[in-house]
Amino acid sequence: MTSARRERKQNRVRRAGFAVALALLGTTAPAFASLTKRVVVDWHSGLAIDGYDPVAFFTEGKPELGSGNFELRYAGAVWRFVNSGNRAAFAQRPDVYMPRYGGYDPVGVARGVAVPGNPQLWAIVGERLFLFYDRMERGKFLSNPARYLATSGRRWPDVMNSLDP
Repeated sequence: MTSARRERKQNRVRRAGFAVALALLGTTAPAFASLTKRVVVDWHSGLAIDGYDPVAFFTEGKPELGSGNFELRYAGAVWRFVNSGNRAAFAQRPDVYMPRYGGYDPVGVARGVAVPGNPQLWAIVGERLFLFYDRMERGKFLSNPARYLATSGRRWPDVMNSLDP
């Protein structure tokens, strides 16, 4: 059994155990218990990209934490925004504002692995938002974006399929 398959199986067992424990306590699973892994999500809060507003990277030129007052559920995750205008822009065009590869590091994706990106380490290239695992990966990507975009673009379908739905 491959390590990825073993991890998926362990995650399913953990989730099943969690659901059984909640049932014994007479409660139900939280709304974010069925989130996808195809978008980087905090499994405790259910927030995509650590609660940062994906639109603010474009409009403010920096990461901005969103507010619980401006949330939207999309792609199996809860997205937070700084204001209602950013939420409306995202709702109209999530394909433009969502981080590419669901927030996974494009250098990791180019290597065939899903490594969650950090919203504090980001770049906009080709009008798309990319999040990176660390400064070194960001530097590699920015030294030759075309190379990494070509490779990660080819590998993303396989990486995405290796993630739990």
